[in-house]
Amino acid sequence: VQLQASGGGLVQAGGSLRLSCAASGGTFSSYMMGWFRQAPGKEREFVAAISRAGATYYADSVKGRFTISRDNAKNTVYLQVNSLEPEDTAIYYCAARISVTSSYYSDRSRYSYWGQGTLVTVSS
Repeated sequence: VQLQASGGGLVQAGGSLRLSCAASGGTFSSYMMGWFRQAPGKEREFVAAISRAGATYYADSVKGRFTISRDNAKNTVYLQVNSLEPEDTAIYYCAARISVTSSYYSDRSRYSYWGQGTLVTVSS
């Protein structure tokens, strides 16, 4: 499956963005989808995930501010990011894994497919 992330940009602290990730070449509804991010000089970290059934999972740092959703008819997963902080500045990557369970949803090694990333920059 190929993943194409979009929607990043430059935003002031407190602002919002909607990131999208369009999938092609696979059966989108069969994938668990995740968003990860990587800030300069840091490891790639888990942000959010959504199961095939629509169950959602979040990193503690983004709970209450970010919302992940999916539209299987459009083969797209979204990440609504609100109340952005300078610490949210990073390249945001979407990822996909074939899994019948949601175990290890935050483990990036469990995801087989990755998009190219979209840059989110938050100014203070």
